[in-house]
Amino acid sequence: MKNIWTKWTSWGLITRIVWGLVIGTILALIIPGLVGITLLGNLFVAALRGVAPILVFFLVMAALSRAKTSGSTMKTVIVLYIIGTFTAGVIAVFASFMFPITVTLNDVDASTQSAPSGIGEVLSNLALSVTCNPVDALTNANYLGILTWAILLGFAFRLANNHTKDFLGNCADAVQWVVRFIIEFAPFGVFGLVYNAVSTSGMRIFLEYGALLLVLLGCMIFIALVTNPLISALYTHMNPYRLVFRCLKESAITAFFTRSSAANIPVNMQLCRNLGLNEDNYSVSIPLGSTINMGGAAVTISVMAMTAAHTLGISVDFPTAVILCVLAAISAAGASGVAGGSLLLIPLACSLLGIGNDVAMQMVGIGFIIGVLQDSTETALNSSSDVLFTATAEYHERRKAGLPVIVPKTDDEPPTYNDEELVKSDEAAVSAGADTETGSDTSTH
Repeated sequence: MKNIWTKWTSWGLITRIVWGLVIGTILALIIPGLVGITLLGNLFVAALRGVAPILVFFLVMAALSRAKTSGSTMKTVIVLYIIGTFTAGVIAVFASFMFPITVTLNDVDASTQSAPSGIGEVLSNLALSVTCNPVDALTNANYLGILTWAILLGFAFRLANNHTKDFLGNCADAVQWVVRFIIEFAPFGVFGLVYNAVSTSGMRIFLEYGALLLVLLGCMIFIALVTNPLISALYTHMNPYRLVFRCLKESAITAFFTRSSAANIPVNMQLCRNLGLNEDNYSVSIPLGSTINMGGAAVTISVMAMTAAHTLGISVDFPTAVILCVLAAISAAGASGVAGGSLLLIPLACSLLGIGNDVAMQMVGIGFIIGVLQDSTETALNSSSDVLFTATAEYHERRKAGLPVIVPKTDDEPPTYNDEELVKSDEAAVSAGADTETGSDTSTH
């Protein structure tokens, strides 16, 4: 049995999911309507539905309890992480309004979905949800209540000793292990879900999934090439694209294939070292960013929730959309612990819009079908922006101190100054070989 499991897990998850998708499609076209195959998809979704509330609770609580904000540079990094994640949610919601996507859902009665009539009802439901008993919140999958208690307890446990924080971290790791175990069966789940969808609605579902994927990837590419560079430029007052493209080249590509921000931490640490950043800063900001800097996750959560709303004919007004952006940014913290982890936070955003858990979990299932590209691109955006914002924060602090800012072109080429006035003012010290905090590889940190 152990040998079979080892052999199964030795094949890449993406490869197995692709095979499940292909086989499910072909079988649905040849022999539609087999109940046993459909059951595989239902079991997979049910397993995710059971573990998702606990995952949200422990991930957010553990992440907040262990977050560190010492030092002006670290505080700037965290502010950038927050701005970047919130901006990603805004872009995603805006794109969802511009390109409304609907998908085919199974056995859904839109009349049973209690859509909020306006911002007043949204705020009322929000207040009732966040004040719910924490046990009831976990039992009934009240994601707004779960998130509220996770945030409050996370901040409260910041005052606890390290042993308690380690215990919370161990609990989060244990839940993540359970989720990873369930996701190992994702190929069977995708096989069943695709089989059921194609049997019921035909091949047109792939046009729907393709359109949804285009919106998701379009948002992430726009954020990587437009909004994140704009944020960096506002803080550093220089052209950000040399730094942006280096982060994409040396961090995003490896993260795309590993599909794990945590696994990409050593790559990001080496890139920060090559950029000449202060190790005291990036040794904290990079691991922290792999947990809370979740712009890609905010995109996924927002777009999938808005797609569910469009499918059910639920109208989302502007104030509710703003709350959704904030909720997506907060709930995205900790989503990188598991491949596809952001998908399990979709029900949280859906609950704000009055969308039931059954519909939300169907959106999660669709997310796993398109996750071959969605999750890889999401991870690439998240991980590369960890380095971008870490470097941006340090360059911002250097400019405030009147020091020159250096962005090395490559590891083999000498660094060049981006601010010529600062170069002239510091030219004598540089030519004399003075030991200044320029961020070069010879700096003393």
